[in-house]
Amino acid sequence: MHNKEQTYYDLGTQCSLTTGQNKSVYFIGIGGIGMSAIARYFAAKGYDVSGYDKTPTELTDALISEGIKIHFKDDVNLLDKEAEFVVYTPAVPKEHRELMYYKDNKYSIKKRSEVLGNIMWDYKSICVAGTHGKTTTSSMIAHILRDSEFGCTAFLGGIATNYNSNFWGGFSDYAVAEADEYDRSFLKLYPDIAVITSMEPDHLDIYGNEKNMQDAFIEFSKNVKRNGLLICSYHLPRLNEIDGNVLTYGINTNADCKPENIVVENGTYKFDFVSKSKKIKDIQLNMGGRHNVENATAAITVALHLGIDEDKIKNAIKNFKGVKRRFQFIVKTSEKVFIDDYAHHPGELNALLAGAKDLYPNKKITIVFQPHLYSRTKDFAKQFGESLSAADEIILLPIYPARELPIENISSETIAGYIQKPARIIEKNDLVNEIKKMNPEVLITAGAGDIDKLVEPIKNIFS
Repeated sequence: MHNKEQTYYDLGTQCSLTTGQNKSVYFIGIGGIGMSAIARYFAAKGYDVSGYDKTPTELTDALISEGIKIHFKDDVNLLDKEAEFVVYTPAVPKEHRELMYYKDNKYSIKKRSEVLGNIMWDYKSICVAGTHGKTTTSSMIAHILRDSEFGCTAFLGGIATNYNSNFWGGFSDYAVAEADEYDRSFLKLYPDIAVITSMEPDHLDIYGNEKNMQDAFIEFSKNVKRNGLLICSYHLPRLNEIDGNVLTYGINTNADCKPENIVVENGTYKFDFVSKSKKIKDIQLNMGGRHNVENATAAITVALHLGIDEDKIKNAIKNFKGVKRRFQFIVKTSEKVFIDDYAHHPGELNALLAGAKDLYPNKKITIVFQPHLYSRTKDFAKQFGESLSAADEIILLPIYPARELPIENISSETIAGYIQKPARIIEKNDLVNEIKKMNPEVLITAGAGDIDKLVEPIKNIFS
């Protein structure tokens, strides 16, 4: 085993290990969280990486600082005509000029999911799927492997705070990846170890109905390699249809692996991990939300299966700083708390608000939610209203459309109609001034759109 300094390499270094000298790859939609991880992988392997995205973000700024060339105009004069192959995300419209140019000129064009699937074949792969929980769980697993010096390469769906990245390369046979259900992408993965955290209905614009989406998860479970291991939440619907070498996990269940004796201390969780063959006492998790105790239980189950020492597991969980925008504490004092979260699904909002109330039972909780996608709002307006009703004060921003055009009669007011207490709808540009007037005790901002751009201005109010 290499020592800690040798086990991981930074982007653009270790040229003796690279395989892509003088080769280039082009990404359409390079600023996406999944796309950027793969772009970083190829950059680390010595490829000349460039790409297009719609708008500059903190993530594209980081990629540019790492030597990756990015432009923000759909212009065939700016693309890489020497590219060995082109990677695109299904979120890019079919009429995108650059994508059409590459198709018309017979370039090798691959979806992100196909490229990730090809990369993962070269490793013993650990893949985490779920409509929520997959980003935090995969990041926890990758962190435990890295921190314990077991080693891994990681492709994450969020920025791991410990490393300020969604990718790292390791001198190890193992790789950890988030298995994304959008566009059935995860069916391109054939893991040695898989985790399924949840399969609540989502992406019905792709699947049509809940059963079709669940069918896809069950199909993913069958992709686990022979003699591999599948770790499933005990709460999954249709769990009886998932077979093979399966371990279950969950709080207050008869699962194979579970957290027990959970207590909240000074805004952190302490618990014991219990399975049929192992008990690890006094684990400390410095993250909010009991759902993250469950996520940690799944990550510990993976680590124990790999033979990692339990003291190293405990230490890694204790120093895990979380994932940006996953129950992320922006301000945390005895007087004021500000949490930012990516939650964009009713189940995620349930977990987020339950976690906040668990930690702060005597404080007033205010949530600002930016709905993501007209189609998701249409499909789950009632469930969003029910979830948000758990907060003491609710503010809605207008829907963030992302890749979609408006749907008639669907707006944030649609959700407000199902909230069981007064809720206000505020324009994004007015929110900071509104929060100044409100002076909230516990403030939560949530959503998968561009609400995160307001985090720093709001933080400045608290400061």
